[in-house]
Amino acid sequence: MLLACSKLGAPKPSSRGLIRDRVRDAARHSARYAAPHAVRIMLLLFALASAAWAAGPQFSGQRRVGLTTGDQWEPSIAADGSGRIFILYPQYGKVASCENCLMPTMLLVTSSDNGKTWQPPRVILESPTGQFDPQIAVDPADHRSVYAAWLQNGKRTVVLAKSLDSGATWAFTIAVTSQVELDKPALAVRAQNVYVAFNHEEEVWVAASQDAGRSFTPTRVNVESRPGWSLLGSATVDPAGNAYLAWSSFSKAAGARGAVNLYIAKSSDQGKTWAASPFGVSAAAPGCKIEECGEAYLGPQIALTSDSDGTLYALWNAGSLPMGPQRIYFSSSTDGGENWIPRVSVSHAAAGVEHGFPAIVAGTSGDVRIAWMDTRNSSRTSPAWNTYYRSSSNGGATWADENRVSSYVPGYRYISNAGFSFPFGDYFGLAIDNHNDTHIVWGEGQNYQSPGSIWQATGR
Repeated sequence: MLLACSKLGAPKPSSRGLIRDRVRDAARHSARYAAPHAVRIMLLLFALASAAWAAGPQFSGQRRVGLTTGDQWEPSIAADGSGRIFILYPQYGKVASCENCLMPTMLLVTSSDNGKTWQPPRVILESPTGQFDPQIAVDPADHRSVYAAWLQNGKRTVVLAKSLDSGATWAFTIAVTSQVELDKPALAVRAQNVYVAFNHEEEVWVAASQDAGRSFTPTRVNVESRPGWSLLGSATVDPAGNAYLAWSSFSKAAGARGAVNLYIAKSSDQGKTWAASPFGVSAAAPGCKIEECGEAYLGPQIALTSDSDGTLYALWNAGSLPMGPQRIYFSSSTDGGENWIPRVSVSHAAAGVEHGFPAIVAGTSGDVRIAWMDTRNSSRTSPAWNTYYRSSSNGGATWADENRVSSYVPGYRYISNAGFSFPFGDYFGLAIDNHNDTHIVWGEGQNYQSPGSIWQATGR
């Protein structure tokens, strides 16, 4: 039984556009000297323009964020309209400033200068129970209000946090309490509307608020689901106020080795009712027992977002062969999810390379940016994952070339020149700052268990 609680308690110049320089005709001079030089200049300018087109945005070298002791896991990131960046993550290991906190502890890391420097991590809410599955978002309506969500109390409580002063202080709401264990919240906000989705086994729920997070009402989304379990992807609210939620559905009969159904649901009445539609089907992903992870860790996920015009964008991993490698696909919809363009494979990696962990963010009309992880640099004896990024300024009609965002950092046995040993966390995140730069935060580890850390990079 799920109960909503509404009591508030006391107080976590861009160059990314595609470059299409036009080479103007050289002025005609003497046929003997000027024309050959003009041809050379034209060819040189064309080559430079082509190189810029192919290169796309450039990223800083990866930088570790969060505490440097213990393990840091599956981070979430958001940016406001004043140059502040927020990273929320669960810390596995003792936090010196919180004697009463139980592992993992939700820590907030902030930057007030667009990621150039970072403040020390701090506990967002002291809790005698572990805190899991962070989500953080800035309201796209005012570019100021910051919201966060996570699970605690044995994963039976969904907490919503809200800050109106750039993360300096927070107010907390219990969005949902449950008698059963819940999993992975997905957070989406716009103006007064706040949505926190979560799942229990195959059941997908959304707790919706129409008063900026003061009170919530939970609603079951997939009423006619089959026995099994669901894994939430992400949620978004378009400028018209329509809310969308994506998830993957595994059947109980087939388990993690059976086909996986992908869904997207829409609500046009502030979360009171939801209409779910099939989005696609994927074969089961490879297992990862060697890396000590659970079943379906590398399985299909859907990342979902919307731009300022209301165009929907989806990025997901899926495979065609049972237990075979998965690819990364992109699609978009301009009619509220009624119709989607045919999927497009957006990775340049060769066939047979494993892909996973899609992340996506959108800005102004047509501005969509994507990231994922894949194993193209792996050898038979040495696994090597990397984080890759692409961007589009025309809604995905064309894309800038790939950027490998992850890089070598000495001193970590799970990081080599080829990449990192294994993704550390079920998801990672992207954000766009007030300078139109992209911020990426992700996890790298030895395996699923430990050790691992989170890293950040900025693209200009």
